[in-house]
Amino acid sequence: MNTKDMAKIAMIAAVYTAVSLAIAPLVYGPVQVRISEALTLLPLIYRPAIPAVTLGCFLTNLIGAMTGANPTGMIDSVVGTSATLIAAWLTWKLRDRKYKDLPVLSILQPVFWNFLIVGAELGVLFFPDNIIRGSLICGLEVAVGELISVVLGWFLVQWLAKTQYFKEG
Repeated sequence: MNTKDMAKIAMIAAVYTAVSLAIAPLVYGPVQVRISEALTLLPLIYRPAIPAVTLGCFLTNLIGAMTGANPTGMIDSVVGTSATLIAAWLTWKLRDRKYKDLPVLSILQPVFWNFLIVGAELGVLFFPDNIIRGSLICGLEVAVGELISVVLGWFLVQWLAKTQYFKEG
């Protein structure tokens, strides 16, 4: 990894965090639309985006916990960030598997992992009497917001792929 890639990683992480914090009431809790998660599709065209979106997610969750904006507290800095890391890595790993020239499996990774991991986190925290039902409900709510984000992310990645900015090396 060179200095240029490190600068791009920092820039992506900063954009993720700034966008999230700008609309903070929408990015935390059981019902969330984290528009910055559109960036989790950047690994389709740029592998260093994996640590970038992971760092951005971590900073967003950490700052949210420290300011009281994130009702899940510090646990989201680990659990929510793990979902983003897994999703970003699998988005990159599955990018060449396409259905009708569309990397559907890659695009759906953030939706699936946030449904599963963040849904379970929220279910445990907000529905301790019925964790399974709470996890399903919260997971579906998170997945809907995530689906909105990845649709926006797909268009963003299509546009960015036409530029030279995210060429590795």
